[in-house]
Parts: sequence; structure tokens; C-alpha cells
Amino acid sequence: MSNPRRRSAHLCAAILALAILRTTAASPGLSLITIDELKEWLSYIASDQLEGRANYSAGLGLAAAYIQDHLRAWSVTPAGDDHSYLQTVRVRSVEAKSRSTVTVQVGRESRTFRDGEGVTFAPDAGGKRRLTLDRVEFAGYGLDADLRGKDVGGAAVVWLGASGPRAFDAQRLNRVLTGRSRHATDDLHAAATIGPDQSPGSAPAATSRGAGSDFVTAARLDRSVPPAITVDDRFLAFLLRTAPTPYEELRRRAEAREPLPSFRLRDVKITFNVDVEYDVVRTQLTHNVVAVVEGTDRSLEETYVAFGAHYDHLGYAEGEASQHGTRPAPSYGRVTPGADDDRIWNGADDDGSGTVALMALARAFAEGPRPRRSLLFVWHAAEELGTYGSRYFVDYSTVPVDRIVAQLNIDMIGRNRDNKSSESNTVYLVGSDRISSELHEIHRAANQALSPPLTLDYEMNDPSDPEQIYYRSDHFSYASKGIPIIFFTTGLHPDYHANTDDVSRILFDKMLRVVQLVYETGVRVANLDHAPVRDNKGPRAVN
Repeated sequence: MSNPRRRSAHLCAAILALAILRTTAASPGLSLITIDELKEWLSYIASDQLEGRANYSAGLGLAAAYIQDHLRAWSVTPAGDDHSYLQTVRVRSVEAKSRSTVTVQVGRESRTFRDGEGVTFAPDAGGKRRLTLDRVEFAGYGLDADLRGKDVGGAAVVWLGASGPRAFDAQRLNRVLTGRSRHATDDLHAAATIGPDQSPGSAPAATSRGAGSDFVTAARLDRSVPPAITVDDRFLAFLLRTAPTPYEELRRRAEAREPLPSFRLRDVKITFNVDVEYDVVRTQLTHNVVAVVEGTDRSLEETYVAFGAHYDHLGYAEGEASQHGTRPAPSYGRVTPGADDDRIWNGADDDGSGTVALMALARAFAEGPRPRRSLLFVWHAAEELGTYGSRYFVDYSTVPVDRIVAQLNIDMIGRNRDNKSSESNTVYLVGSDRISSELHEIHRAANQALSPPLTLDYEMNDPSDPEQIYYRSDHFSYASKGIPIIFFTTGLHPDYHANTDDVSRILFDKMLRVVQLVYETGVRVANLDHAPVRDNKGPRAVN
């Protein structure tokens, strides 16, 4: 008879080993994701037959039909409108008539500024609301370096400087300058932002200007938007009249691109009165493709891990080549030198790679082991026009948006950044730690389960990264609702938005491994007995 203590020790060791195995071993569903199918599907999605999958085109409709045909074959549940796979997305051109004002009280004196008279609101300022803030923070140039470590939650944040400090390459980092407002409100939870009127746009990136209208959007017009205003000298001189450094001196330093201080404005109160009347003058229709794989746990099946990619691209060049052999590109596109004969922007990597990755994930979850929580798959339309498909989905979600516990977004995962062979094992992660540090740790553990693991790079998660990727794809629509996200990409390359982004240049072995990482991350989140904790610590993982 064996020793009881020894048997007990062996049993504990076995239980511990099993727990570790469950944490570190790769999921069996990975075997259902294959290179052959990724290649087959992408060869159609990025073929000339689909004419570049431009929004509002027959080519995009063919792509949607192809995705739906496969979802039906795999018995994946439709989750669009009226029990179909399609959700109609309404992209609206809007005229705005603003009666908005800002009232500033400094000590016992107050002044009211009307929209267009000393202050300018974004045309898409959201629904009517009145917001009074008695905490106002002057944050130098409003850059991450000025805000890092500063608690601006619930405050109005003010900055100066169109070009940033002298050591700052304003031309190269223009996206950082235009993203100051979003960083303050979305990452650091400021309640409002105020910048000088010569500062590159502090308006939210949810909209763009359309012909014959003030803006184009797919988001709700009555949603609550943190005020983001630009102001002139009159406003700033009054607001900063009791500042520890006089406004004229602050302005001189900003114009000279010298260092600026940061400080709290004392005895200052700002009231934003948002009052805009909207008139929709045009509506264009496109479609998201939406599907669900139900979870197995009755207590969790009505919560979702969302997976997303955009399936639109830029279309084709309608103009003929000039006598010099150059061909005009479609909007946002460019022609690779020497490739003027190619008039179709196939978008194999952007985002054909994400489109078929999402198909592979849907099949693996539908035909393989199903996790406890349900899985939501959304192929977003109109990302290239301004993330309209995802913005529409989060405002008019076909499942309760507050039951989405995380969103994993895939855009451009089929190449090496800048075509460098040294990038062959690298994937870039953006946003993984900003809303939920637990989600960040989950995907790191998921990567360790792969054999071999990928090299995880967080360079693009840095708020000062010039590309500002966090704000530039569909994941940001979900993050703006407080949903933890991870964006998976392998980076930009010379064929980005060019007519040479073709299937022949895709690295399918690398693409397969990135899809496996997304799958493994999704499995772990879907099997958690709780939603990933939303601790909102902001971006910390950087290289």
C-alpha cells in the first residue's frame, strides 16, 4: 500500500499541472484554420472581379454575398436586420445650425461666447446638453508628454501651440497634433477640450465634410459628445487672465515653440451649452455583415466576444492614363510607379486579410469546440470612408452593446511592416491595455500557448506614435463605448492604399499564425466566468 501523503502530493501536483495546461495549452480549434482556405477565400475577395470592393458598389455586394454563403454553409446564426446576415448602414450628410455657447466665469466676472464668435464647436457636436466644469487644467501643448501622469479626468483641458515644441517634428507628427483632443477625452477621460483656432483640428474624428453639407456621419446625432472647441485670442485672454503665467507670455512661448508650463486654473468655471439643430440632406446605404456563434453556458451565452474586420476597399480608377502614362487614383489611393496599367485597388492586405481571417474564425468556432460565451462577428463596411460601418453598429447594435465584453479587430495582417524580413514573426498590438489590463494579460498568455509564440510589438500603442493607429480603424468605435479592445496588425508597407496590394504579396504562413493568436485570445476571453475588468489605466505597453 502506498503512502497516503505521497498520494495526496501526487494528486495536488496533477491538479496544478492540469490548471497550467488549461492556461498555457493551445486550443484544439486552431487546427480548423488552414492556409489553403485563407488563400482560396482571399483569392476571390481580392480578385479583379470584385473591382476593389468600393463602398456603394456591386463589388462590395459580391463580397458580402460571398461571406454570407460561407456563413450559411457553416450554420452560423444570422445577426443582422430581420434575421438576416445584413445590417443596413445609413451614412448621412447633415447640415447643422448651431446655437451653442460657452460661458466662462473667472472669479466674479463672466462672459458668454457664441458659436462662431470667439469659439467654434465641431459641426457634429452631439445632442443638446448643458455641462458645467469647475476644474480647468492648462496642459502646455496638450501632448502626451504634457499630460502624462496628470489626472485630468472630468476636467476641461486647455492647450496652445499649432506646431508643438521646437524639438517636435510637426509635419511628421501631424496626426499626433490632430489627435490631442481624442487622447485627452478618450484615454484620460477629460470632460472637454479647448485649443486655439489655428491648432490642427480638435474636432472629433467621427465625421467628415460632405459636398453640400456640414458633415457626414453614421453615428447617432443625439449622442453625448465631450465638447471639443477651438477658440480665438479673445477667449483665451479672458480664460487665462489670472493664470500664474500671463496669456501674452504663454502665446509668445507657443509661437516660438518654447517649453510651456502646466497648471490648474483657480476660481474658473466653464459652462458648455450644446444646442444644434440637424437637417439630414442625403442618406447613402451600405451593409455590415453580422453573425453569431452561440455559447454553451446558459449564464454567459447572452454576452459576447466581438470579432471585427472591414471588408471594403478603395475601388478602381475610373480615369484613363494620361499621355505621360500616369493614371489617376481613386480617393485615398495612389499608383505604384510602373504599375499604371493596373486600374483596380484589390486591397488584399487592406483589409482582405482581415476579411478572410474573420471567416476562418467564424468557421473554427462554428465547427469546432464552442466556448461558454457567444461570439459576435461583424464585417464592417465603409471603414475607408471614416469607419462608418462600425460607428453605425455600436450606435444601432443588433445585439445589446453593453453585453459585448471585448472586441478583437483585425486590419492588415498579411505582410511584414515595410517589407522587412526581420518582421517575419512580428505582430503589432494596439489598445490592449488601455481599457482592460486583464485583457492585455490574456492575449499575452494566449501568445505563449502558440508554438512558437509571435513577437508582440506595442510601438503603435504609444500615444505619441505618429501614425495614431488607435483612432484609425473600427476598434475605436467600440472603445468609444468603453468596450475593451485589441487591434491586431502587421503594419504598413509600400503597397498600402496602392494598386499593387495584391494576393501575390501576402505571406500566408505569417497570416495564419496571427489568426491563430486572435482565435486563442478569443477562446480565453469567451471562457472567462467574468467580463475582463475595465480598470481604464490607459496606454502603458509601449516599446
